[in-house]
Amino acid sequence: MPELQGGWGIPMVYVICGQCDWRYLAPDTDLPEHCPHCAAPALARLDADEAQFPYPHPPELVVPFEVAEAVLAARIEAFARGIPFVPTDLNPATLRERMQKLYLPMWLVDSDVVASWQAEVGFDYEVVSHQGRYADGAGWRTEEVREGRVRWEPRVGQLRRHYDNVAAPALGLQEAAQRALGRYNVSNAGDYSAEHVRTAIVRAPDRSPEAAWPDAEVGLRQRAADECCSAAHADHIRDFRWAPEFGEPNWTLLLLPVYATFYRDDEGQPQRVLINGQTGQLSGVRRGSMKRAQRTSLVIGIVALVLFLLSVGAAVLGAMVPPALAIGVVGAVMAVLIGIGAIIPIARVWSFNRRESRATPEV
Repeated sequence: MPELQGGWGIPMVYVICGQCDWRYLAPDTDLPEHCPHCAAPALARLDADEAQFPYPHPPELVVPFEVAEAVLAARIEAFARGIPFVPTDLNPATLRERMQKLYLPMWLVDSDVVASWQAEVGFDYEVVSHQGRYADGAGWRTEEVREGRVRWEPRVGQLRRHYDNVAAPALGLQEAAQRALGRYNVSNAGDYSAEHVRTAIVRAPDRSPEAAWPDAEVGLRQRAADECCSAAHADHIRDFRWAPEFGEPNWTLLLLPVYATFYRDDEGQPQRVLINGQTGQLSGVRRGSMKRAQRTSLVIGIVALVLFLLSVGAAVLGAMVPPALAIGVVGAVMAVLIGIGAIIPIARVWSFNRRESRATPEV
């Protein structure tokens, strides 16, 4: 495949991960060793025609990497802290060493809108009433009760507006990425330059502007509903319906910054960690080491077994030395309790891993 030069400013090539099938654009001179998505060392140049991709062109805007180093370090430290029997490979130094810069694409659309609309708008108000209560020793007392209610009124109108920077997904997983990484402040975006991608890899969009338009229309509708609610000086709006006509939309490709890194679990499988490059919000599955927990349980079990055998020996000796019998009984009870406690490390790690797997959003 020919190098993607032109508007990119530097030679760029398409690469694909043979494991997760994610497709990227990367500087031709510095291909990453691992896939930022699945951490597999399976990235290869993609020898395909550019027309197969929804949008091979460079972006217009880029949100810069601007999370402070101190914040980044603190988030990584917090991620690795508090895990029972933390895997050997999970430590802040390793996560930082493997960190690479990744950009995720997103569409912004500008459009003129002319529409007739109708909706119900709501106004908050309070109803004050008095309620009698009987209290022992105090008799009947009247209390004032305030209850919040909403008065709904129909509204119709005409809308003629221009809306800028309505977000629409350039990836099928955009919503999942937002749940995991949080929102970005796109007002900080600046014009694209080649320096943005010299040390970074760009996730190729998998949705064209045409495919993203239905989502953009939802955003435009929400903007219009909020504006109509504000124009009516209302507190709420519901059942918003409109018949819009859109002007020719103007599409802008925006890149969002992400730090990607990983650690390996007990089975050697990479566990991905993603960090919002603007805010530092971190997303990743934290896993305790079951192997370390099992080794700890084994050591505790051996200690319990040795103590139990010594206690039995002391009890047998108690036939000749009565004080030894009491020592043997106490030791045996302690051995049983320690033996039961041997399952605690395994139970802790199992419970922690199960809870973390459920709580972490998939991207």
